[in-house]
Amino acid sequence: MSSIAFLVNGTPVRIAGEAPTRTLLDWLRETRGLCGTKEACCEGDCGACTVMVTDETGSKAMNACILFLPQLHGKAVRTVEGIPGPDGALHPVQQAMIDHHGSQCGFCTPGFVVSMAAAHLNGDRNHDDVLAGNLCRCTGYAPIIRAAEAAAQAPVPAWMTADAAFLSAKISSGGPGGEAPPAAYRPTTADDLADWYLAHPDATLVAGATDVGLWVTKQLRDLAPVGFLNGVAELRGIQAQGDQFRIGAMTTIAELRSAMAPHHPSFAEMLRRFASAQVRNAATIGGNIANGSPIGDGPPALIALGAVLHLRRGAERRSLPLEDFFLDYRKQDRRPGEFVEALTLPAKAPALRIYKLSKRFDQDISAVCGGLNVTVENGLVTGARIAFGGMAGIPKRAAAAEAALLGQGWSAETVARAAAAMTQDFTPLSDMRASAGYRMETAQAMLTRYFHDLAGAPVSVLEVAP
Repeated sequence: MSSIAFLVNGTPVRIAGEAPTRTLLDWLRETRGLCGTKEACCEGDCGACTVMVTDETGSKAMNACILFLPQLHGKAVRTVEGIPGPDGALHPVQQAMIDHHGSQCGFCTPGFVVSMAAAHLNGDRNHDDVLAGNLCRCTGYAPIIRAAEAAAQAPVPAWMTADAAFLSAKISSGGPGGEAPPAAYRPTTADDLADWYLAHPDATLVAGATDVGLWVTKQLRDLAPVGFLNGVAELRGIQAQGDQFRIGAMTTIAELRSAMAPHHPSFAEMLRRFASAQVRNAATIGGNIANGSPIGDGPPALIALGAVLHLRRGAERRSLPLEDFFLDYRKQDRRPGEFVEALTLPAKAPALRIYKLSKRFDQDISAVCGGLNVTVENGLVTGARIAFGGMAGIPKRAAAAEAALLGQGWSAETVARAAAAMTQDFTPLSDMRASAGYRMETAQAMLTRYFHDLAGAPVSVLEVAP
């Protein structure tokens, strides 16, 4: 495997000999001279590096600072220099930014323009969500949101749809060669991946790179050998299987959110606050689980749902309850050469609620994330699954609190006793996001909130007015 092929602003490029962990941002600026894509946080937080990436699943805004070049194989990239038309005509969002005075220092403006152009192409008018991953410290958001609203009615320029047509006609699977650089492997089937990873159990597997990317940009780590999973179609997608869903490990958070909205709306609403649109378009649910972070937002919700994890090592497959996968801080029940293949979860859980507490409402890491799923029949609690992130070194069920609920009448008094029992379940730590005492009080309050939520009371900060 020796080269990577993709489009940049409509021009085919083929790259050979690059390090597998060179970022798209560095390559654009240093090799192509496309300096409109800005370098700022280099961790996917600020959106100054936003580009539009198009593949067979559509066009999406992504962070170039944490995208590695092999992840772009067979795709099309459009930077801010490619947002105007070939004759220099401004895109409607660019004209609207001028008309509504949406730029001052201008450093963040290219990223805003690309995010807005991608949303305009997709007909997404949830401007607050779209732009939550683009930070502006001088203009403020009001004129930028006004610009997005003003441009929404304008037709999509013809040149913005050219990438998809070219991909299907010329590149499809990446054109001839289909190669990745040395020290990198890009399997195309799950069998290929299983064989390669069994032979290279110390390799780094790259799914969306939204966390692994920081190992390179912040920690300057050498990840070789590297396996890029985005070419394995079998690991993507969501399938209905009777009363369950099977979710491929490479399913992105954006795809998961869309699929879960009709079935588990509280889960989907939490996923709306999962980082930013750029990150959700790259991050995968398998990566979120395999990362093993004690403050990852996916596992508490999935544990509360009773999700089952499916692992593969070579030809061997095994399944286990998701809560059993997490053993200790950053330690999982995963053998060398074993990877997350999929997970299954029930299609229905009407009592499921997910609560996320963070210092910022949008695009922030949780101090505490709670997943609560209690079954009440004839006034008695017959089932309880309560899980938290941020309360221990792993995502963990509140076993004592669950036991205090089971068999009891569903009442405020029962809930209060169960909340008190949480002190037996967790010994949280203090850090920059919250103190241990605050975390405990918050988790207990989430159970109280849950009781009132099921009773129909308004409990969201977006619903409750002073």
